[in-house]
Amino acid sequence: MSDLVMRKDAARKAAFGRRKVAFDTLGPGCAALLSEVLAGYRGVPLAGYMPIRTEIDPLPAMAEAAAHGPVGVPVIKAAGHPLDFSRWTPGCPLRAGPFGATVPEHDDFFEPEILIVPLVAWSRAGGRLGYGGGFYDRTLERLRARRATLAIGFAFGAQEAADLPLEATDQPLDMMVTEAEVIHFG
Repeated sequence: MSDLVMRKDAARKAAFGRRKVAFDTLGPGCAALLSEVLAGYRGVPLAGYMPIRTEIDPLPAMAEAAAHGPVGVPVIKAAGHPLDFSRWTPGCPLRAGPFGATVPEHDDFFEPEILIVPLVAWSRAGGRLGYGGGFYDRTLERLRARRATLAIGFAFGAQEAADLPLEATDQPLDMMVTEAEVIHFG
């Protein structure tokens, strides 16, 4: 196992612990700032995510955005491939997807211009540490090659890490939204 892989594993383990404490402490209602940010992009196609385990919940902000334009959620087609995004609306029928996340029962794919990105850890430099599958890195690379695509990280402030082990293929965030602040990068 390489040094980078071991450092990423250690950073993930520490961040999962901090995220669990934040999740247990803060509970629901942490998406108010995300809603404010998204209000500035009304009508722009966006994709969020269906929260799993102790992830911060973007669904209230996504529901508000869905009243003004298309909102989708990620669908994993295969390991090693970018994500596709299927339209989601509050209360739409869902089916089980990979990794415990649900996806719309009927696929209606589109390309978002804004991605609300889940993560395990983030840095004030715009770095993001995900689960290790590379899905969002491949997806952002593909979308950014076609058009400007805004990557908004959404996580608890407790998931911040001063020094993330990153590599050249890791796609940076443009903005970070927590339960308490909005940070713009670049």
